[in-house]
Amino acid sequence: MKPEQIQTLHPVAGKTNKKIALDKYQTIKDQLIAILQTTQPTHTELMELLYQRIKDSFVGGVQWHGETVKLDLEARGIIERFDIKPEKYRLKQA
Repeated sequence: MKPEQIQTLHPVAGKTNKKIALDKYQTIKDQLIAILQTTQPTHTELMELLYQRIKDSFVGGVQWHGETVKLDLEARGIIERFDIKPEKYRLKQA
Protein backbone atom coordinates (compact mmCIF):
# COMPACT_ATOMS: atom_id res chain seq x y z
CA MET A 1 0.00 0.00 0.00
CA LYS A 2 1.28 3.44 -0.95
CA PRO A 3 2.03 5.74 2.02
CA GLU A 4 -0.24 8.73 2.61
CA GLN A 5 0.89 11.71 0.53
CA ILE A 6 0.76 15.48 0.99
CA GLN A 7 0.65 18.00 -1.84
CA THR A 8 3.23 20.60 -0.90
CA LEU A 9 2.88 24.25 -1.81
CA HIS A 10 5.33 26.64 -3.50
CA PRO A 11 5.86 30.25 -2.35
CA VAL A 12 5.94 31.57 -5.93
CA ALA A 13 2.44 32.06 -7.35
CA GLY A 14 1.72 29.79 -10.29
CA LYS A 15 4.41 27.25 -9.43
CA THR A 16 3.50 23.83 -8.13
CA ASN A 17 5.51 21.80 -5.70
CA LYS A 18 5.75 18.04 -5.24
CA LYS A 19 3.66 15.37 -3.56
CA ILE A 20 5.66 13.58 -0.89
CA ALA A 21 5.02 10.96 1.76
CA LEU A 22 3.29 12.52 4.77
CA ASP A 23 5.58 10.79 7.28
CA LYS A 24 8.70 12.15 5.54
CA TYR A 25 7.11 15.61 5.31
CA GLN A 26 6.40 15.60 9.05
CA THR A 27 9.91 14.44 9.94
CA ILE A 28 11.54 17.19 7.85
CA LYS A 29 9.07 19.85 9.02
CA ASP A 30 9.68 19.04 12.69
CA GLN A 31 13.45 19.21 12.21
CA LEU A 32 13.38 22.48 10.22
CA ILE A 33 11.21 24.14 12.88
CA ALA A 34 13.48 22.84 15.66
CA ILE A 35 16.53 24.27 13.89
CA LEU A 36 14.85 27.63 13.31
CA GLN A 37 13.82 27.93 16.96
CA THR A 38 17.46 28.42 17.92
CA THR A 39 19.20 29.90 14.87
CA GLN A 40 18.71 31.97 11.72
CA PRO A 41 20.83 30.09 9.17
CA THR A 42 21.58 30.70 5.51
CA HIS A 43 20.11 28.22 3.05
CA THR A 44 23.34 26.21 2.97
CA GLU A 45 23.60 26.17 6.76
CA LEU A 46 19.95 25.15 7.12
CA MET A 47 20.32 22.20 4.76
CA GLU A 48 23.58 21.12 6.41
CA LEU A 49 22.06 21.27 9.90
CA LEU A 50 19.07 19.26 8.67
CA TYR A 51 21.34 16.68 7.07
CA GLN A 52 23.44 16.29 10.22
CA ARG A 53 20.33 15.75 12.36
CA ILE A 54 18.68 13.03 10.27
CA LYS A 55 21.27 11.49 7.92
CA ASP A 56 21.45 8.25 9.91
CA SER A 57 17.72 7.65 10.21
CA PHE A 58 16.06 9.21 7.12
CA VAL A 59 15.39 7.07 4.06
CA GLY A 60 15.58 9.17 0.90
CA GLY A 61 17.29 12.33 -0.25
CA VAL A 62 17.58 14.66 2.74
CA GLN A 63 18.46 17.70 0.61
CA TRP A 64 15.63 17.15 -1.88
CA HIS A 65 13.01 16.55 0.81
CA GLY A 66 14.44 19.42 2.86
CA GLU A 67 14.10 21.86 -0.03
CA THR A 68 10.57 20.68 -0.87
CA VAL A 69 9.36 21.04 2.72
CA LYS A 70 11.20 24.36 3.21
CA LEU A 71 9.38 25.82 0.19
CA ASP A 72 6.08 24.49 1.52
CA LEU A 73 6.66 26.07 4.94
CA GLU A 74 7.47 29.38 3.24
CA ALA A 75 4.27 29.16 1.18
CA ARG A 76 2.24 28.43 4.32
CA GLY A 77 3.75 31.42 6.15
CA ILE A 78 5.47 29.31 8.82
CA ILE A 79 9.02 30.32 7.93
CA GLU A 80 10.42 33.25 5.97
CA ARG A 81 13.56 34.45 4.25
CA PHE A 82 14.72 37.85 5.30
CA ASP A 83 16.56 40.35 3.20
CA ILE A 84 20.17 40.40 4.11
CA LYS A 85 22.98 39.00 2.02
CA PRO A 86 23.19 36.08 2.07
CA GLU A 87 19.50 35.45 2.72
CA LYS A 88 18.72 33.78 6.01
CA TYR A 89 15.71 31.90 7.31
CA ARG A 90 13.66 32.27 10.48
CA LEU A 91 10.34 31.26 11.94
CA LYS A 92 7.74 33.80 10.96
CA GLN A 93 6.39 35.87 13.84
CA ALA A 94 2.76 35.15 14.67
